Amino acid sequence: ALKVALVLSGTDQSFLDKSREICLILSSKYAVADVVMRSSSTPVGKFLSDHSSSLWVVLQGDQKVDGLVTLLHEELSVPVLEVHMSGPEKVALQIAKFCGMVSSETRNLVEGAVQSNRQNRLVQDAQLRTKSPKYLSAIASCYHDNLQLTQEATVNGVVHVHRGKVRDSYLGKDQLVLVTTDRQSGFDRQLAVVPYKGAVLNLTSAYWFGQTKHIIPNHLLEVPHPNISVVRKCKPFPIEFVMRSYMTGSTSTSIWRNYQDGVRNYCGYTLPEGMKKNQKLWKNILTPTTKEEEHDRPIAPADIVAEKWMTQADLDVCAAAAAKIFALGQEIASQHGLILVDTKYEFGRDESTGEILLIDEIHTPDSSRYWLASTYQDRIAEGKEPDNIDKEFLRLWFKNNCDPYKDETIPDAPEDLVLELSRRYVLLYEMITWKEFEFKEDNDIAPVIQKYIAS
Repeated sequence: ALKVALVLSGTDQSFLDKSREICLILSSKYAVADVVMRSSSTPVGKFLSDHSSSLWVVLQGDQKVDGLVTLLHEELSVPVLEVHMSGPEKVALQIAKFCGMVSSETRNLVEGAVQSNRQNRLVQDAQLRTKSPKYLSAIASCYHDNLQLTQEATVNGVVHVHRGKVRDSYLGKDQLVLVTTDRQSGFDRQLAVVPYKGAVLNLTSAYWFGQTKHIIPNHLLEVPHPNISVVRKCKPFPIEFVMRSYMTGSTSTSIWRNYQDGVRNYCGYTLPEGMKKNQKLWKNILTPTTKEEEHDRPIAPADIVAEKWMTQADLDVCAAAAAKIFALGQEIASQHGLILVDTKYEFGRDESTGEILLIDEIHTPDSSRYWLASTYQDRIAEGKEPDNIDKEFLRLWFKNNCDPYKDETIPDAPEDLVLELSRRYVLLYEMITWKEFEFKEDNDIAPVIQKYIAS
C-alpha cells in the first residue's frame, strides 16, 4: 500500500491547517489515505530508520529547510519530492500526480481532476470574453437600434410558407429557405426579441451539421446569412428522436417527470426503483416522442412501427444515427467543458432521391440541455442542481410580474435581462463551437431570400 511521509518545514498554525487539509484531500479525492505528517526538525537518523514510507514529500514554507531534500535524496531508496506550500487543492494534486505513478486508482482520479480543472478554466475564459466591453457594446447597440430580426420578409409578394415560434420558412425554387429569428417565446406567446439569438441557433446548427455529416447526410446546403440556412426539401418523419444520458427534465414527456409519476417502463426501458434526479443513466438511451397536434407523447421504438408512424427500416436508420451523433456530441462537448445531457433530433426523407437526412436543428442551446462539466460531481454529491448557463430567468421574471397565460397584454421584458440573455446565447455558442461570434448588424434579409425564392 502507498504510504506518504509529509515533512513540514513550517510550524505556524496556518501552515499546519493547510497541511492537514492537504492530507484530507489526498485521502478523500485521490485515494491516498496513508499520509503521515512529520516535522522537518526531526533528527535525520530517525527519518533514515523509517523504511515503511514509499514516498517522501518535503513541504516547504516561508521557513525553507535547506539541505534536507538533498540529504533524503542521497540516503533514501524511495522517491523524494519537494513541494512549496500554496493552495491545498493545488499541492494535493501535485502530490497525487506523483502517487499516480504507482497507483492506477489514484492515476485515474488525478486524470479526472485535471480534466475538471481544465473544464473550469474553459468556462471562466468564455465568461470573461463575453463580458468584455466589445461584446456588451455590440449587444447593446443591436438592442437600442432595434436591429433584432423579428418579422418575416416580403419577397415578390410572398411572405412565408410557415411562421413558427422562432423560425420562418420560405419555399425556394429547388430548396427551402429557413430564417431563424431573434424572437424569444414562452407561455405560447412572444416574450422578447433577443439580439443575435437567431444567429447563435442557426450557426450552432451549421457547426454541428458539419461535424456529423460523416454519420448521416443532412439537409443543409449553405448558410448565406448568419440567420439563414438554405436546405434540401424533405418530408419530416412524425417522430422526434430524443437521446438522454441523465435522469432529468420537467416537461410532461421527460424521463424524470414520468419517473416521479410512477412510470417504470419508459419508451421500452425498465427503470429501477431508487433513481435520483440528475443522476447519470446506465447508458445513453433513445426515448422518442410522437409529433401530434394535441400533445406529444413518449413512445417505445417497437410501438413506432406497430402504430405505423415509421417503417422498421427507416426507424433503424434514424435510431442508429441518433445514437452515434449524440455520442459524438457528448465527446466534443466534454472537450469544451460541457455535458451534453439530452437533445432531440429530427429526420426527413428527400422525396426526390429517397435519402434519409438529418434536418431541423442540432445540439443548439434551445434543442439541447447542457450542464457545466467541472462542477457536476461535486454539486450532485451536495444534493444541488447541476450548474448550467441558465436561460430560464426571463421566463421566471414574467411569471413573477404577470400571468403570462391569461393576461391579454404583458409588460415589456426589462432591458438588462434581455441583454444578459443575449450574452448567454453568445457564450454558449462560443463554448459549444470554440468559434468567435461575429457581430453583424444586418437584418435586411429580403435580398438574400430573393436569390432562392420561387418566382
